[in-house]
Amino acid sequence: MVFSLYSCEKKIATIQKIDILTLPSVTVRNFETIYTDSGRVRLIMSAPVLEKYEKTESPYTEFKSGIKVYFYNGQKDPVAYVTSKYAKYFDSKDLWELRDSVVAVNEKKDKIETELMFWDQQKDLFYTDRFVRITDEDQITMGTGFEYNRKLSKRKIKNVTATFYVSDEQKVSPDN
Repeated sequence: MVFSLYSCEKKIATIQKIDILTLPSVTVRNFETIYTDSGRVRLIMSAPVLEKYEKTESPYTEFKSGIKVYFYNGQKDPVAYVTSKYAKYFDSKDLWELRDSVVAVNEKKDKIETELMFWDQQKDLFYTDRFVRITDEDQITMGTGFEYNRKLSKRKIKNVTATFYVSDEQKVSPDN
């Protein structure tokens, strides 16, 4: 009987040590949301797990198992999309951090690949200061740092390190 009481007391002490503020306020599995404007779909976002942390000094939402975002422009089909294996949204800054195998594709099927990308929703801008590989219909461009608008149609590569032109016979699909 004494052993059993001691065992319970030890578990209670362990539970009291947990900082409740470090736990997520909300956890959602198989998350999907649709953003609309004037009845038109603007984007569809989905993730295996969403964890929202509201009790911290700077509230944020974390997508530890990755995220997919499809952008629409009033059309039936998406005009662009972004995926990553990890994402974090900072509420106060309206800023997304996408990490690990980030891939973005625009309506022209240009494909952007990097390991870290930020999405500033206030400025409607995607950017990074890391290595980036951009594959389009005619060329593959590599460099460090870039900026893109939300539709991924206007781009600026800051430091181009290589450009490979693909001939018609050897064209590489951006999906490869």
